[in-house]
Amino acid sequence: MTETAGNFWPSLLGLFGIAAFAAAAALTVHIVLYKRDERAAVGWVGVIWLAPFVGPLAYWLLGINRIRRRASRLRPERDLRRAGEPPHEDARSPLDALPEELQHLSLLASLVDRLTHTRLTSGNSVIPLVNGDQAYPEMIRAIDQAETSVALASYIFNNDPAGRLFVEALGRAAARGVAVRVLVDGLGSYYSLPPVVGALRAQGVTVARFLHSFQPWRMPLLNLRNHQKILVIDGRSGFTGGMNIKQGHQLEQAPSSPVQDVHFRLDGPVVGHLMEAFADDWAFTTDEMLDGERWFPEIAETGPVVARSIAGGPDEDQEKLRWTLLGALGVARQSIKIVTPYFLPDQPLMSALGVCAMAGIAVDIVIPARSNLVFIDWAAVPKLEEVLRAGARIWVSPPPFDHSKLMLVDDAWLLLGSTNWDPRSLRLNFELNVECYDRTLAAQLDRIVDEKIRASRALTLEDIEGRSLALRLRDGLARLFTPYL
Repeated sequence: MTETAGNFWPSLLGLFGIAAFAAAAALTVHIVLYKRDERAAVGWVGVIWLAPFVGPLAYWLLGINRIRRRASRLRPERDLRRAGEPPHEDARSPLDALPEELQHLSLLASLVDRLTHTRLTSGNSVIPLVNGDQAYPEMIRAIDQAETSVALASYIFNNDPAGRLFVEALGRAAARGVAVRVLVDGLGSYYSLPPVVGALRAQGVTVARFLHSFQPWRMPLLNLRNHQKILVIDGRSGFTGGMNIKQGHQLEQAPSSPVQDVHFRLDGPVVGHLMEAFADDWAFTTDEMLDGERWFPEIAETGPVVARSIAGGPDEDQEKLRWTLLGALGVARQSIKIVTPYFLPDQPLMSALGVCAMAGIAVDIVIPARSNLVFIDWAAVPKLEEVLRAGARIWVSPPPFDHSKLMLVDDAWLLLGSTNWDPRSLRLNFELNVECYDRTLAAQLDRIVDEKIRASRALTLEDIEGRSLALRLRDGLARLFTPYL
């Protein structure tokens, strides 16, 4: 009996060792075959072998390539091409839609055309709305004027005074017979408790949560988030940008946690792109197809802006948003202005920014002095040092936290939407952005960015090099986790 007991534990430990080795070996093969980013692959291999069981479990739950393939299986194969719309191959070249003075951006237009298979549209109006103080009243007014349909998607939709204004407006629309659909991210819906979903349903609003589940076997889906912000009214007017629905964006009301942001009202044919993005995610979440005149009417031209939406997510082989950023940096001739709450670009983007700065292009990057995610602030410091050495200018904006997401190139091309300059936005999240070609609109946004720069402090190499050894070690260690943030 004693001899049997003495052999039990060594045998059990041996089995655990064999299982740990087999799991690490199998997942290493998986990483070698499927993970594209070499540095992330090396990092994951290290985690798997140095942390038995914990490392393999972490990769199984959070491995990026696995998530991409899982998302591809989850998202149904659907043709959301509208009735009567000719195939893309028969459409005009995007170069034909560009004004003469913007022809030097034609290579970028062609790149995005091939990435998205979505037409570049002319005849759009794009109006910037600063903070919730401007954006929320316009959005609620549009909901109150809706006649046929309202489609709203938001990563965060808080059950707070600002959120309840939207709940009441959506309830009024539903009560007068307007078809209302609201999509809230399954994780973002818990930023306030109780979640706003119950209040919406109490108002008769049809609402769904994107990838929402408490089932343990669906834990890998926690990393797939719908980060888009879309509001479409009657299929003709739209709003998008980086602004969630939360009281913090109403700065005039002095909220406890104020957040700056810029949102946009869009009118014209590009609104159809926003509606298609919403309909795709709604069909994926609920299996309900939104189609027909109520959701996709004919849209008249309303302004001078040439634009198209760029929807991206982990279910796609090509990283559309990342390639778009690289393309925009590649065609820049004079100036690049970037406003982002989080600055964690990967090495190809870092190299492209550095090349632009060293080539004499004015590169200005505006980041908050302190974001809402301090670990990301630490990880960003080595990135900032690298672009500073290349000749870029970094501007640190004072509180309140600036959540704006903007990119301008040569005072003619503008990218707006939900994407941050970080791995999560560029690889994991479902995002929606709109590229715009128009000098007048770019001048408007240029003034907004310049106001931010004037209120900011220039970050210098001396600031970074003067930090203590402890802070440099902290930031360097945080940087190592960049591929997983």
